[in-house]
Order: sequence, then C-alpha cells, then structure tokens
Amino acid sequence: MNIIFMLIIASLVIAVIFFILFVKSVRTGQYDDVYTPSVRMLFDDELVEDKSSGKKSNQNSIN
Repeated sequence: MNIIFMLIIASLVIAVIFFILFVKSVRTGQYDDVYTPSVRMLFDDELVEDKSSGKKSNQNSIN
C-alpha cells in the first residue's frame, strides 16, 4: 500500500515540474508564432538561381 502512495506522490511531482516548464515556455514566447512553422515546409523547394550559368534550378537548400 505504501508503494501506491509513493507512486502517486512521484507522479504529482513530475506533473508539477512539467506544468512549471510549460508555463515558463509560454511566458518566454515559444508559442507566439503558430503560423510560420506550418507554412515553412511549403517554401523549402524554392527555385535557386545558379550563379555560374545563370540558369534556374530546383535545388534543395539547407537554411
């Protein structure tokens, strides 16, 4: 029976720690921009102009 109380207390401590970290991340502005990450994947394959030949090519670039 004692192990159940220990597990309940441990789970409450972990839940409080995660809640504090969540509130801290919200206050620092981590979730302010929810639009840009969903659109960023659409513009990953933009046309990149090749400087040596002047031709446009479809290359993946790592930004």
